[in-house]
Amino acid sequence: MASQYPENRVLIIMTGGTICMRPSPEGLVPARGFLEAGMKPNPSFNDGSKPDPLPVMTDANTEEYLPSLRTPLSTYSRHVRYTSFEFPILLDSSSISSAGWSQIANTIRNNYSRYDGFVVLHGTDSLAYTSSALSFMLSDLGKPVILTGSQASIFALQSDAVDNLLGSLIIAGTFTIPEVCLFFNEALYRGNRTTKVSASSFSAFASPNCDPLAKISAMGAEVNWNLIKRPTAIAGFKVIPDLDTAHVACLRIFPGIKPEMIDGVLRVPGLRGLILETFGSGNAPSGEDGSLTSIIRAAVKRGIVIVNVSQCQTGSVSPLYAPATVLGNAGVVFGHDLTTEAALTKLSFLLALPGLSYEEITKQMQISLRGEMTETAKLQFSHPASGLPSLTDQQSVFTALGYAIAAGNLESVIQLLNGDQFDLLGAKDYAENTAVHLAAVGTNNDVLRELLKRGASIHVRNRAANTPLFLAGKVGNQEAVGLLREAGAHLHIEEVETVGKRNHDM
Repeated sequence: MASQYPENRVLIIMTGGTICMRPSPEGLVPARGFLEAGMKPNPSFNDGSKPDPLPVMTDANTEEYLPSLRTPLSTYSRHVRYTSFEFPILLDSSSISSAGWSQIANTIRNNYSRYDGFVVLHGTDSLAYTSSALSFMLSDLGKPVILTGSQASIFALQSDAVDNLLGSLIIAGTFTIPEVCLFFNEALYRGNRTTKVSASSFSAFASPNCDPLAKISAMGAEVNWNLIKRPTAIAGFKVIPDLDTAHVACLRIFPGIKPEMIDGVLRVPGLRGLILETFGSGNAPSGEDGSLTSIIRAAVKRGIVIVNVSQCQTGSVSPLYAPATVLGNAGVVFGHDLTTEAALTKLSFLLALPGLSYEEITKQMQISLRGEMTETAKLQFSHPASGLPSLTDQQSVFTALGYAIAAGNLESVIQLLNGDQFDLLGAKDYAENTAVHLAAVGTNNDVLRELLKRGASIHVRNRAANTPLFLAGKVGNQEAVGLLREAGAHLHIEEVETVGKRNHDM
């Protein structure tokens, strides 16, 4: 049954975890049929409309139509329609490995053009590791991928499962946040900034060095758009499927640690990288007569990448104290404010990339690839263009941007974006057209190219439920169509159906 209100489609990927578990004689075990048993009976997840099944690619070559549900009308006057794909083998998260991460990433890739967002249900024990890993594996991501779980099963009387799942579902089906995120206890975090801080509290996760990307309240979701990372390359979504976790170790420094303990780890056959958790700002004992430092220097000479991260939740590794400087001089990489989870998965990701030299890996470990570390702030100076309206609020500035796009005035567009304090890339006009919608039917495709390079979304639909690609094709702007396709744009599945019906009627 169709709805008179717009709806976005979300694929829930069920990997296992506490959220879907039921009691058994052996304890809690993952349960099958989560959509039917865990979500359908709850009116928060089901408006009772009985929508048609949705297509899901269960692997690269197999399509199945799975039952779908539709949420009641949200605060944003839209529904979220969704289905659930359950992995053939449901996992306890403590058992997940890089193979499981690849399975999640490939499921997203196979269904990327069919859904507006993805929610991954996962156990909490390794949730921060999976969130970090996926952030590196999913390159040029243009849609939300939100991981969540719960401390208690959705079938339990007192549980955080409903709030975590519903919050993830609404955000993934409403906002085009092109990041791998983790949603827990009413907060949306950047996935590679999170760490688990409690085994029992509903506030199980924290993001110590990065504010939440969004928070849920009684008024809805408040998104901090200034923090959102957008893809800035004109390239389509792709998956880097493998991480080299088998050749990376993690070691926590403690008072009195013997140098030979560290040497033993560094001589594990096949070891290529080590995450060293040190004290404070990156300090570690040098050992008697500098023996520990000598061991580390020798390992670096053998080509092992050693990354220094802090045991503290907040703060950053830096050469503030002499012991940290000594490690740096021995060839250890400063991990700045990387979490251990992000450091391990990032290093595993870089080691798996073909052709990267030792120097290139160490360089990329110290720069932000997916927002996983705090970048040094850079001052920007710009001068307002003459004749532009007073930049008093988002509406007036976006109107100015719209006029500049319509006129094909690339210089004015650049000036407005350089001084942007109003999230112009995410703003919409009265018809819910974004700047990319306007540029797709504009007169100067260099404007469209500039917007794409700055990370403007190609997947947002306007009030008529049209993507920029659809509009570009409708007006015959083939250059814009090619540019949008190059950036990874595709017609929404409803547009595909509309185009097919129109062609059939003709």
